[in-house]
Amino acid sequence: MNKTKKIAIGSDHGGFELKNEVINYLQEIGWIYKDFGAYDTKPTHYPDYALRVGKAVIDGEYQCGILICGTGIGMSIAANKIKGIRASLCHDTFSAQMAKEHNDANVLTMGGRVIGKGLAREIVRVWLMAKFSQESRHIIRLQKVVDIYEPC
Repeated sequence: MNKTKKIAIGSDHGGFELKNEVINYLQEIGWIYKDFGAYDTKPTHYPDYALRVGKAVIDGEYQCGILICGTGIGMSIAANKIKGIRASLCHDTFSAQMAKEHNDANVLTMGGRVIGKGLAREIVRVWLMAKFSQESRHIIRLQKVVDIYEPC
């Protein structure tokens, strides 16, 4: 794995324990990371951490991010509000691989109350190793997503 990449990671209270497991895994494989919180299981608000991690990725300080809440859904919704973030909720390795290869996901979200530690490690491994395919059909589709703007 490419050990020069820097990863931003964050969670709310519901993802705190799984986030620590992912951090342990990142340390084992030699990846550089920054923990943007939460730092305990005291109730918090997931959008705060999605914003911190998303901004760090968009600002170029980190190449990608990982966000974990209870289900991963809230983090995914919040992170995808940030222009340029392509957050993908993944609870299996196939989705993690396709998130990168087809959707060029720059943020991985997972649910700390949904998946176990071993599966989370494997999802992170697959997601970190996968690369965007650069196939024209996927480039066109991603541009179509960028072009979507529907004011309320």
